[in-house]
Amino acid sequence: MKNRDAALDGIRGLAALGVWLLHVGGNTGVIYGDGMFAWMAARLGIAVPIFFLLSGLLLYRPWAEAVIEDTDPPKAGRYLWRRVLRVMPAYWVVTAVALWAWSSLDVYGWAKWLLLLQNYTEQTRAPDGLYQMWTMPIEMAFYVALPVLAWLLGRCARGGNRPVRLLAGIAVLPVVSIATVVLSHVHDQPQLALWLPYHLIFFAAGMAMAVLSVWIRQSEVVDALASQLLVLAVLLYAVLSTELAGPRTLTLPTMSQSLWRMVLEATVAVLVVAPFALAPRHGTLRYRVLGNPVSAYLGRISYSVFLWHAAVITLFYKVTGSAPFAGNFVQVAVFTFVGTILVSIASHHLVEESAQRLSGRRSAPAGQLPEAPVPQPAPPGP
Repeated sequence: MKNRDAALDGIRGLAALGVWLLHVGGNTGVIYGDGMFAWMAARLGIAVPIFFLLSGLLLYRPWAEAVIEDTDPPKAGRYLWRRVLRVMPAYWVVTAVALWAWSSLDVYGWAKWLLLLQNYTEQTRAPDGLYQMWTMPIEMAFYVALPVLAWLLGRCARGGNRPVRLLAGIAVLPVVSIATVVLSHVHDQPQLALWLPYHLIFFAAGMAMAVLSVWIRQSEVVDALASQLLVLAVLLYAVLSTELAGPRTLTLPTMSQSLWRMVLEATVAVLVVAPFALAPRHGTLRYRVLGNPVSAYLGRISYSVFLWHAAVITLFYKVTGSAPFAGNFVQVAVFTFVGTILVSIASHHLVEESAQRLSGRRSAPAGQLPEAPVPQPAPPGP
């Protein structure tokens, strides 16, 4: 796809596989075992902050560009219409199939899930095949809030150094997240973790990266340090995989653990994405690894992978009669990977692309960035 950044697509693809692998590990009980592998597998939920960061980066970038370059901003109505067509048709299909197959919800229950209201009502066990959908109301809330946030940031940036003013305004959003964590613990309101303010830090990191990508275009410093940044991301992921960031079970973390997890997840997400968003060197090893045709295609179908994988895992357990938290990890992984990829390919081309044609866009800007300046020849690097 023209103007798509293949490496960012590749990151989305790997993140989607991370969520799938997390849920395979959860259903087979692997992530509750002993040893470092179990702990590290249990933290594959880092994929969600990466998804949120990419949304902030790619969706806010046109507004940041409009402010910095003094051009017309995107039209909010058209933007929201495209967002609805991008996410809702495929979501409705998956949700309707799962509810029809495995739930006994009444009309109110169906409406709650189809209208993305599940995070704002009394929390009960998610229907089979839909336990990953808690992220969807948060994403949609960000989509709706973004035009307002962009307008406020644009007002703050008037006069003076516009990029610096934008970054200063964006810096308020992580403070909101930290305050929400504190409030959720002080007032014993764990459901706040399902609302947008709790996760603004991740979207804000992407928005700040969007400003930098317009302002500096390509950072030689980030390019030179790309391999170190990715290694540091791995090391901090190992720290994230300890008890410092909370338990692996559904036991609620302490305030300290919640804050550590939030900061570590945000930092790892930034370190993973920055070398590709701020130093888009297409000839480097890191681009050949994440931007190859297979990775890029996986990124393009990643939304369907995210939507369908839990239903495929549920179907496998229903058909085989396996008990919860049991089963052979390799067997479950192989069968559900193949099933998820096949149904996701069909869903992407039949549902997602059909909906996008209604918006006048063939596919969503999941990994879209402007063409970067052609870099000077350099030895391949990570």
